[in-house]
This record gives sequence, C-alpha cells and structure tokens, in this order.
Amino acid sequence: MIEAAQTSTAVRVCAAGELVDGGAGVRMNATYAGGPAVVFFVRFGGEAYGYLNRCAHVPMELDWVEGQFFESSGLYLMCATHGAIYQPETGKCVGGPCRGGRLRAVRVEERDTPDGRAVFWLPDADLVPAPT
Repeated sequence: MIEAAQTSTAVRVCAAGELVDGGAGVRMNATYAGGPAVVFFVRFGGEAYGYLNRCAHVPMELDWVEGQFFESSGLYLMCATHGAIYQPETGKCVGGPCRGGRLRAVRVEERDTPDGRAVFWLPDADLVPAPT
C-alpha cells in the first residue's frame, strides 16, 4: 500500500474485504490526461494496490475477463493481450514484451470508516475519477 495523508479528495473504492489476495480486482472509470480510462485495485501480500488499466507494451486493458488481473498462480498481474506479466506490488513488468516497463500506479490507502475498513483511491492531477 502506498501511504498518503488523508484528504477530502479521496474516493472510496470498496470495502477492504472485497479485495482478496490474488483474487478479482475492482475497476473504476477514470479520466487520464483528459481522456477516458479505467483504474483497477487488487490485493497482494495483504496490501491493496491500484494501477491505470493499461499495459506498458500497448495501451490496452489488462484484464482477460472484467476484474481478472492475476494469472493462474495469483502471483503476477498479466496482460491478456500479449502476456506481459507484472509484479503486483510494484507494477514492474518482469516478463513479456514490455520487460522493464511499469504500470502507472495510483495512490491507495486503507482506512477505518464507520462502516468498517475500506480501500480509498487518492487521485492526482493527471488521473482522476470519471464524472458521474
């Protein structure tokens, strides 16, 4: 998890329990550099991580079925199109056509709320939630 100060611009993603290590991720519509995009959130090693849903090789979404970002072992994120694999804790490409490239990370933190522990996205200037 990337630590960040609490801010009023934080966006609640989901209840913390919805993200399971190596399991399905949560997608959210976003705007990146002025255009439509999707971000996703997963859990690995007990920590929540978030990334722009674009492969570092070709700017295509990674998930092979909506919300499925991990390959079968649950140890790596994988691009369904060309098989690039990424470390979930860093976003670094460790195999495939973009070796050495990285996914674009988003800031994530977990907080206790009146409804229980939750995962929050802390947007930055270039990557923000899509207008609803």
